[in-house]
Amino acid sequence: MNPAIIFSVFIAYTALLFVIAHFTSRKSTNDTFFKGNRKSPWFVVAYGMIGASLSGVTFMSVPGGVYTGQFTYMGIVLGYVIGYAVIACVLLPLYYKLNLTSIYSYLETRFGVHSERTGAAFFLLSRLLGSALRMYLVVFVLYEYVFKTWGIPFWVPAVVFICIILLYTFKGGIKTVVWTDTLQTTFLILAAVLTVVYITRNLGCGIGEILKASEAEGYTKLFETDWTHNKFWLKQVLSGAFITITMTGLDQDMMQKNLTCKNLRDAQKNVMTSSGLFILVNIVFLSLGAALIYYAHQTGFPLPVNGSGVVVNDKIFPSVAFSLSNFTAIVFVLGLVAAGYSSADGTLTALTTTFCFDFLHFEKRGFSEQQITRYRKWIHVCFALLYLLVIILFRPFHNESLIDKVFDIAGLTYGPLLGLYTFGLFVKNRKVNDKAVPFIAVASPVISYVLKTYSKELLWGYQFGFEILIVNGLLTFLGLLLFSKRLTQAPC
Repeated sequence: MNPAIIFSVFIAYTALLFVIAHFTSRKSTNDTFFKGNRKSPWFVVAYGMIGASLSGVTFMSVPGGVYTGQFTYMGIVLGYVIGYAVIACVLLPLYYKLNLTSIYSYLETRFGVHSERTGAAFFLLSRLLGSALRMYLVVFVLYEYVFKTWGIPFWVPAVVFICIILLYTFKGGIKTVVWTDTLQTTFLILAAVLTVVYITRNLGCGIGEILKASEAEGYTKLFETDWTHNKFWLKQVLSGAFITITMTGLDQDMMQKNLTCKNLRDAQKNVMTSSGLFILVNIVFLSLGAALIYYAHQTGFPLPVNGSGVVVNDKIFPSVAFSLSNFTAIVFVLGLVAAGYSSADGTLTALTTTFCFDFLHFEKRGFSEQQITRYRKWIHVCFALLYLLVIILFRPFHNESLIDKVFDIAGLTYGPLLGLYTFGLFVKNRKVNDKAVPFIAVASPVISYVLKTYSKELLWGYQFGFEILIVNGLLTFLGLLLFSKRLTQAPC
């Protein structure tokens, strides 16, 4: 496909985002940027959350992952439902009761300022790395299929993407993100559905026939029953639940959108609606993966491989989409660009919010509206530059499916948050040594990393998957318990 056409599609979609940003940022204030004025319709947030949760990694790695992981990803998706229920029933009531802007302010209330900044720092690290890798995947594909053919270096599209996201979130912040996420979700889902429809028509068969053939070849296997396997079904379900609790419920990016709802009840309706939609959307993406592999087998299309001859899962969707027709190539680019924006715009806003409220304590220092605006804008720009730096530096290390790498990062960086919130919510009769919290929070992921790396040797062949997050959280919890003392009166 002509790279100029792809670039034109990218420009047209970006222009549409700026139209939305224009209308959502009019008469905006700092309250608009950080809280969306607490006026977002719950159903708009629920729909937009799908795009924010999927990201470019899901868009490409979930369909491509069917080649090696079959449909076992559905175990994680089912765990998501459990996690969303915990968020709706336990975390959201807490956040609304305390009227939080940054959810890590709770840690100061419960433990102290060192705990607050520790939790916020782990979020900044995790989101900066995880979201940058999601964005990297989008930039990588556009570079491979557009900019590379023009002789333009990789860093150029990375700079372009970050500048665009910085510009359209600069004024409206979270209010703009809530509404642009609806556009991202629409194009993400359309890209998957239209590609499946095109493949079925091209091959003259229905999706049912494709899934039946895929089942015969073992690609639709839902549950891995080998307990030592890193995709064992129980591990997948538990991991999905805790991934959702941490990567959504303890994540400022995701919760900041939920906290723009008018009240607690609307926020809860939003979360539970999102969980149901998320199951349906992931079924679509897994079916897309089966269709892509079936198409390759039926037509003899060579799946993309690396220098060692191993199939690269992340390249399956783009390689098939670009080979089918101009239509599927355009649909893919639209979905990919939507995924890229949705994974980065909210994150950039959340990073800014967390730093402003958990490190600079805007709400306590008596800053004027003009001072808050000035500081907020400079911080926003600085995080955009850090975001860009991570994307560029990761380029030499992309040699496997990014969805596993993203979850590996999450397992190590969100574990301390899981331990902190679990202790804070359920252990009311003990006071933690606040100054010890940073050391506990660093030690736990280090120990977890060693366990994950050498688990086969230490645990009779057992391999840790995403459930290392649970172990990490437990280690943090035990560390907090060790460095605490009994209270005569429980904290609120």
